[in-house]
Amino acid sequence: MPINPPITSGKTTTKKEIVDRIAAETNQSRSEVKRTIQAFLDEVIEELGRGHRLEFRDFGVFEIRERAARLAQNPKTMEQVEIPARKTVKFKTGRLMKSRVGGLEVEDVDED
Repeated sequence: MPINPPITSGKTTTKKEIVDRIAAETNQSRSEVKRTIQAFLDEVIEELGRGHRLEFRDFGVFEIRERAARLAQNPKTMEQVEIPARKTVKFKTGRLMKSRVGGLEVEDVDED
């Protein structure tokens, strides 16, 4: 697996850039890659919407967490504000992502 260049602070990569890179690497059309990526993202959203946990080995885990209702304070008026309970998505990084982002070396292992 190729070594990634150092992370540049503040750089944003768009879906379009990723589509272009994958299309070039796989010799597929941009539209085909874009449809595939969008279908994948739509499925991730659907599964999370159903309350399911998604696990991608070495990449990470997405799961829904319930945040409890709480009282907060408006900093301008100092007024107490009630914040209702809500669901949120939690992401926990996987082993390979953690090592790449954190700069540690880890062997590539296929565990699909």
